[in-house]
Amino acid sequence: MAGKVFFSVSMSLDGFIAPESLEDLMGQQWMELQAWLLPQRFVRENLKLGEGGEEGRDNDIVRETFDRTGASVMGKRMFDAGEQAWPEEAPFHTPVFVVTHEKRDHWERPGGTNFHFVNDGIEAALDQAREAAGHRDVRIAGGGATILEYVNAGLIDEFSIALSPVLFGSGIRLFEGVDAGRVALEPVRAESTERVIHLTYAVRER
Repeated sequence: MAGKVFFSVSMSLDGFIAPESLEDLMGQQWMELQAWLLPQRFVRENLKLGEGGEEGRDNDIVRETFDRTGASVMGKRMFDAGEQAWPEEAPFHTPVFVVTHEKRDHWERPGGTNFHFVNDGIEAALDQAREAAGHRDVRIAGGGATILEYVNAGLIDEFSIALSPVLFGSGIRLFEGVDAGRVALEPVRAESTERVIHLTYAVRER
């Protein structure tokens, strides 16, 4: 049985998931947005940031998200930013399918992350990701424009949002341009922790 297609992001209270400029991606606002995530023990281990880190419900949710994911899909903007920022052992440890117009051979990293570059659209990338994931889920990793394309195409089964007590004011708004007339949401979980509220919604067509 095929797994679900989902996205999982941190979002500010005013609806933004990233700054507009890649130069600001590791700036103060982004760090505040991810303040709940970066101290977690699982994240520190996965990014090779050293021993220690927090344990608790946030850490459990991050680990659960990682464990359910058999493959990821991302856009070129996210890949370009990550190629510079990720450690040599990129943090996915599964196949990753990059939606792009650029022709490029697949790129294998230590630790099991293999980047495959897909030039014929979001559906082709998802088909390849589903096949690679097997019975596990496919995560649409980002960025915002890529997530929105999948939402508007009716290809997402589940939203997972960590709502952070941060205001951006501007940047990349997750649902800017969403085709709201075709998407209905059913609440699955709303769970508060010390720093964020974890919201999960199942998607159904109207």
